[in-house]
Amino acid sequence: MMIQKSFENRNEGSLYVVPTPIGNLEDITYRALSILKSVSVIAAEDTRNTIKLLNHFNISTALISYHEHNKLGREDQLLEKLANGESIALVSDAGMPAISDPGYEIVKAATEKNFSVIVLPGANAALCALVGSALPNKEFLFYGFLPRKQKEKEEELERLGRYKATLLFYESPYRVKETLKAIQKQLGNRNIAIARELTKRFEEYVRGTASELIEWTNQSELKGEFCIVVEGNSEEQLEEVENWWSNLEIPAHVDYYIHEQELSSKDAIKQVAKDRNLPKRDVYQAYHIE
Repeated sequence: MMIQKSFENRNEGSLYVVPTPIGNLEDITYRALSILKSVSVIAAEDTRNTIKLLNHFNISTALISYHEHNKLGREDQLLEKLANGESIALVSDAGMPAISDPGYEIVKAATEKNFSVIVLPGANAALCALVGSALPNKEFLFYGFLPRKQKEKEEELERLGRYKATLLFYESPYRVKETLKAIQKQLGNRNIAIARELTKRFEEYVRGTASELIEWTNQSELKGEFCIVVEGNSEEQLEEVENWWSNLEIPAHVDYYIHEQELSSKDAIKQVAKDRNLPKRDVYQAYHIE
């Protein structure tokens, strides 16, 4: 067991986890600026990005890179600085470090060495999106980015779809459309809110059902990082998802996967057989012969 008393006098340095603005620079706190000025070094996900923030606020603290590809190699170097009494500020490109960004490993390593890890409050895109979604927020589950591969994405959504909690995802503009289609397929036509360009000039919320938002993506230019907020499961919704195809004939069921999910006819037949618990040959015959 380790008890941390964050603000007792210590000979060792402290690791400060410092959120930075997700768009609007005015969202940074006075305390965050004070920490960034006072620490010995700032460990940044991308020093080229962070230097712009520091220059804007006339901060000259030294920078060191700490990102996905060098985080393990940097660990000993950062821990040595803490042991020498130097304090470090950890920042990501935007928002809260360690939330879908580098940070977890150094936080874990620092606590294991009994260094204080002091987390500052600040900007976070997921929570902004949740509150602005107008969906229930008493209970929520933050996931981050879903897997890129379609099969893995659908498997994760199938698992998550049984939670009653509101679901929070991050997504790239290049994949948001296919992700919405996967959500509709696995979770049904749930209520969803999309938030993009949060805190920036072109901030936008789009609220509606899964089918309405898919239609919106067909008519809109998709730019900026997206937060997707999905209504949690109810028993009625779960039953609807499990039997969404019940009113379709087998050929229409296969065509759905071909045209809407862009599967090959072979993979579409395989999926329909799985949905209906039928042999693949029966589905093949119904689709190609009958």
